[in-house]
Amino acid sequence: MRIAIDLLGGDHAPEVALGALEQLLQLHPEWEYLAVGREEELARLPKAKQLLPVACGSMMAMDEDVRNLLRKKDSSIWIATELVKKGEADAIVSAGSTGAQMTAATLLLGRVKGVQRPAIGTVLPTLQGGRLLLDVGANPDCTPELLLQFAQMGTTYAHCVLGIEKPRVALLANGTEDHKGSKLTQAAFALLQESSLNFLGNREGRDLLNGEYDVMVCDGMSGNIALKSLEGAIAALMLMLKEKLSANLLRKLGASLIMPGLRELKKSMDYQEYGGAPLLGVNGVSIICHGSSKERALLRACEVAAQCLESRFVEELGRAVQ
Repeated sequence: MRIAIDLLGGDHAPEVALGALEQLLQLHPEWEYLAVGREEELARLPKAKQLLPVACGSMMAMDEDVRNLLRKKDSSIWIATELVKKGEADAIVSAGSTGAQMTAATLLLGRVKGVQRPAIGTVLPTLQGGRLLLDVGANPDCTPELLLQFAQMGTTYAHCVLGIEKPRVALLANGTEDHKGSKLTQAAFALLQESSLNFLGNREGRDLLNGEYDVMVCDGMSGNIALKSLEGAIAALMLMLKEKLSANLLRKLGASLIMPGLRELKKSMDYQEYGGAPLLGVNGVSIICHGSSKERALLRACEVAAQCLESRFVEELGRAVQ
């Protein structure tokens, strides 16, 4: 398996990607890695026969207008995606601009036959393990038919990559009753109920972390707001716990007794344990990582890419949507 890694993507580039590569070479020496970066980043690569440097001339900034991508075809994200298109790599992993990665994948790899629009899915850490939420930003305006297709794509991902035999699908709404929601969600509810999917019905935002579903479907704006709200709430909760438990000596002593449990809690709610998720609907494996990803997240993202390839996820997705 050959993975193209964008050295310049993410808030902590290139250090995170370079560190992840060192770990990958130890854990998965049977894979090949195509590291895409400028000359100064390539000069810092560890020496290994499985590691192939690929030069680029520029990068897409995290907040850069994606329309600039067509003027920057020498950027790391464009060249890394092009390696997949040419068959020189089997997958791409990047923690860079989500918009740039999606645009590059759509233009270079194209869509799976039958897919109306690709979607961005993310695996949420819940009380019962990883659960898929989509769309989280690619399609702010949706039709009911598009939400049905998101459910089909999410079901295929949950089955192939998360290993769930018959994934349970839920629709994000403002109430669990059948009649709740906007005109969009009400119409999507009817389509999902008539489909062959394992549809549970509506679920509310407070259900996102209980894990009593496998795939949660929504439009891109709702999904992005839900995702960012959860990230902010979890980060604030961890900070409050740290402040309160270290307020005085007595609390510090008590905190030392429960520290193993707190570490387990922090790990169970850490998105880095799930690495990233593929762009659903593009004709190739393109794994999107969180912009603030550290080494562990990039390592896990490469393992997700391997699962997608081994399970023939893209081919299975094509059969599902048709």
